[in-house]
Amino acid sequence: MNITIKPSKLKGIVTAPPSKSYAHRMLISAAFVDGRSELSGISSSEDMLATLDCLRALGASCTLEDSKVLLDGIGGRIQEKAEQDLPVFPCRESGSTLRFMIPVALVLSGGGIFTGAPRLIERGIGVYEEIFAACGINVTKTEESISVCGKLSSGRYQIRGDVSSQFITGMLFALSLLEGDSEIEVLPPVESRAYIDITIDVLKNFGVVVTEEKENVFVIRGGQRYQAGEYRVEGDWSNAAFLYAFNAVGNELQIEGLKNESIQGDRVCVSCFEQLIGKTGKNAEQLSIDISNTPDLGPVLFAAAAALRGGYFTGTRRLRIKESDRAQAMAEELKKFGIRCMVGENEVVVLQSFLRKPEVPLNGHNDHRIVMALSVLASLTGGVIEGAEAVRKSWPDFFSVMRTVGLEAEETK
Repeated sequence: MNITIKPSKLKGIVTAPPSKSYAHRMLISAAFVDGRSELSGISSSEDMLATLDCLRALGASCTLEDSKVLLDGIGGRIQEKAEQDLPVFPCRESGSTLRFMIPVALVLSGGGIFTGAPRLIERGIGVYEEIFAACGINVTKTEESISVCGKLSSGRYQIRGDVSSQFITGMLFALSLLEGDSEIEVLPPVESRAYIDITIDVLKNFGVVVTEEKENVFVIRGGQRYQAGEYRVEGDWSNAAFLYAFNAVGNELQIEGLKNESIQGDRVCVSCFEQLIGKTGKNAEQLSIDISNTPDLGPVLFAAAAALRGGYFTGTRRLRIKESDRAQAMAEELKKFGIRCMVGENEVVVLQSFLRKPEVPLNGHNDHRIVMALSVLASLTGGVIEGAEAVRKSWPDFFSVMRTVGLEAEETK
């Protein structure tokens, strides 16, 4: 799907979509209860559908209707299966689903076969391979799937903190299902700490306590049980960042549905945009924004910098292993707007210049955050975005919502 966007002035009220980070974790937690849970604020995005499909493969019963999920859990019951009978977990393009569910499958079914888009499989599970090698767990990879087979036991684990926090969340889920006590030491530097905090918060809401005995050392007591109940997902600061970006470049959106005291790390987007606009009093040459703890903000901050005064961003290394190589992808697309962007090993520099209308179509790189970031710039200059259907991954109705507040955007095949 292509989107043709004309220069637009946006004004009105927009409600932020539900948090994908919270929703994944709440759905998985609800699958472990003995009974039915009701979860409100679940979108029909591709990532959510992937997690629901994987929970069904695990044995849970779940239905999604009108952003509400009714989920009958499996009670954390272990159902070890022979290698030839391992369940298949269809993860689509969801890295969270893949990395959260792999250790869980090892505990509850002795493993599984995880399928997904080529880019997802390519991104890999290197951290788990290191952990599993010491546990005698077999990992087999093809271009189309990752298979794991074996038994994950309670105990003490060390996990690198300079890679995706999704691996830490996956282990927290799995170890919480075992009878013995466990400990996870996250080795410094610890990036994306806020996502670990979200996991611990969700577990607490479901009755499972994780304690931090000392900094970045987490103790999971064995024999705990997840509790059924009614839960609601809070608004998503990651996707709300695109709404704040529209405001940063001169629009007037009133953004609702967010929790101001949220522990979501991407809440810092507000202060980041203030820096880019110049409210902090810094000159463009002095701008330095570290996104090592909030890598999902990378594309939208680069776009805002291109429209404003430029910017210097550090902590960009992990952008390579997202749905696309986000730093390189944005550099390619910003060039079409006449903006030069320099990509280093762990830094990105967006040089200050004047935006111009792209003479060729923009490429969404099959990445929802690239598409939405480009839409912010296209609202200023006009332009065509190819592959705009990528927004289905996290915010399926992004363009229809933005049309209600004035974005002139027309879909073509």
